[in-house]
Amino acid sequence: MPDGFIPPHGGYAKLLSYQKAEIVYDATVHFCDRFLDRRDRTRDQMIQAARSGKQNIIEGSMASAASTEMEIKLTNVARASLEELLADYRDFLRIHAIEEWSRDHPYTTRLRELNRSARRQL
Repeated sequence: MPDGFIPPHGGYAKLLSYQKAEIVYDATVHFCDRFLDRRDRTRDQMIQAARSGKQNIIEGSMASAASTEMEIKLTNVARASLEELLADYRDFLRIHAIEEWSRDHPYTTRLRELNRSARRQL
């Protein structure tokens, strides 16, 4: 194959979606270590869902050179995994009678501010 036949691919580390997924994975591991028993199957499921979200973004980025269709499929798998993880977090809150923060809660507002400032540093 001549150089340049396959378009450049990868570069996932620069993707905002990957950077956020990596933060979600790290936070999920920390959360599970702190709040869930190591023998709890939910712990394994949550960590695996977070990992799957991150890893499928990597795979989609790498596959983008050969197949846009595969990139889209893997991106959708990442989204589904992260949605599953969100449901697990909401289950934890419900079971422990902890209220989910509303969109206008001061903590939510502060997290959004941190999220925007972190983006500028990248």
